[in-house]
Amino acid sequence: MGDIGFSEILLILLIVVLLFGGRKIPELMKGLGQGIKEFKKASSLDDEPVKTEPKAKDTEAVNSENKA
Repeated sequence: MGDIGFSEILLILLIVVLLFGGRKIPELMKGLGQGIKEFKKASSLDDEPVKTEPKAKDTEAVNSENKA
């Protein structure tokens, strides 16, 4: 039940062409490619460590500026 053969792929492609028409398929593939690219970009950003300063330094700097 897990293997998709050549005939199943042809059937799926035929249904896609019938539903969307030949002119819309390049636009759909472009959108799909952009979506995958954005997903990969977002997932690679999650792997990078986030560089944040401790909150105490930020509040001390603001407090010292307000006193001066």
